[in-house]
Amino acid sequence: MKYVLLICDDEIDPPTTQEMLVDPVHQIWEEKVRGSELWGARLQPTVNATTIRVRGGEVLVSDGPFAETKDFVGGVVAIECDNLDDAIDIAASHPYARRGSVEIRPVWE
Repeated sequence: MKYVLLICDDEIDPPTTQEMLVDPVHQIWEEKVRGSELWGARLQPTVNATTIRVRGGEVLVSDGPFAETKDFVGGVVAIECDNLDDAIDIAASHPYARRGSVEIRPVWE
């Protein structure tokens, strides 16, 4: 089964990419996901987002996110594993599960 993990946080105090590269907790997670990870990417902050909506044939462009919420998606990781239990195990071990949340979404195949 393929899943996408949506890595969510409140963006108040995100670690830098360099901090993540040397953080032992992130390194442990990287080892755990190795072999299951298909791809992953860290997203820039929501201040750099552009939201597109089409209403009545008109394209509406807004700076920033559409949703007014505390938690925002800060990264995505696609994984392939045997079942949802394995995906939960991988997601629960992600460092952001302790400071934000990790949403698991099955991929249509």
